[in-house]
Amino acid sequence: MPEYIHEGDCLVLNNSRVLPARLMGLAEGRTTPIEVVLLRDLGDGLWECLTRPGRKTREGVRLSFGDGKLAAQVESVDPKDGNRRIRFHYDGVFLELLDELGTMPLPPYIKEKLDDPERYQTVYSKTPGSAAAPTAGLHFTQELLEAIRRKGVKLAYVTLHVGLGTFRPVKAEEITDHVMHSEFYQMDEESARVINETRASGHDIFAVGTTACRTLETIADEQGRVRAQSGWTDIFIYPGYRFKAVDHLITNFHLPESTLMMLISAFAGRERVMDAYRQAIEAEYRFFSFGDSCLFY
Repeated sequence: MPEYIHEGDCLVLNNSRVLPARLMGLAEGRTTPIEVVLLRDLGDGLWECLTRPGRKTREGVRLSFGDGKLAAQVESVDPKDGNRRIRFHYDGVFLELLDELGTMPLPPYIKEKLDDPERYQTVYSKTPGSAAAPTAGLHFTQELLEAIRRKGVKLAYVTLHVGLGTFRPVKAEEITDHVMHSEFYQMDEESARVINETRASGHDIFAVGTTACRTLETIADEQGRVRAQSGWTDIFIYPGYRFKAVDHLITNFHLPESTLMMLISAFAGRERVMDAYRQAIEAEYRFFSFGDSCLFY
C-alpha cells in the first residue's frame, strides 16, 4: 500500500466500531430461544431490529435477556421488510450490558466462532454503532498505518455505522427500484479540514472501503469539498454516477448482486471490475470479510 499512496495524499478511514449487537433471549412464557440483532438506534431505548424466528416476535411480545438483566417489548413490525421496533428497559449503561450479553453478528459465511472479538474490529475503531465491520479496514495494522504516515500521507476519519442492509442482494429487476438502507454518518471539523486541504493542494483522496466512499460522496459538494456534519444517508451509487470526492478506492471482494458490486462498477467500470474478479478467482483469492483486498486506482 505505501507504494501506491504518495506524500500529500489523504487516506480516509471509517472509525465506526461494531456493537456486540446479537442478543439471544426468551419471549415471555416461552422456552424457545429468540435471536435479536440490533440494527439502528432510534433513541430513548428504541431500536430497529431483526428477529428470528419472526413469528415469535409479534407486536406486544415481551422479551428477556440475561436472566432479566435486559428486558424489551416489540412495539411494531414493519410490513415492508419485517424489521421490528423494540424498546429496551434496563438499569445501568446499555452499551455495558451489550458487552456482557451480546455477541458479534458475524456474516453467515463466517462459520467459526471468533475467540477474540477484536478480530472483527479495525485497529482504529472508535465510535460504537455498527452491526457489521467496515471490512476494508481490517487489512490495516498499526504498523502499516505508521508506514503510510511516514510517507507524509494524512489520515482522516469519518464515521458511518454499517447496517446489515449492506449485505442484502438487489432483487429488483430495475436497480432504480431498489430501496437503499439508511445509515448514520458523521464527519468532524478536523477531518473536513484535512480533506479540503488535500483537495486544494492537488493531491488525492483514498477511501478505505465503500462505507468511507459513501460517506464522502454524501457530504461533498460538486467541487469535492466537504464540511463537518452528521445525519442519515441512503445514497445508492451505481454505474453512471459521477464521483465528486473519491479518487482511489480500497475495498474487499464483494458478494454478487450486491449494491457494493454496483458501487465499485460505477467507480472503475463494470468490465474492469469483472476482469479483476476473474483474475482473483483464477488465483484463488479469498473473498468477503476476512478475504483479500483490491485497490482501484
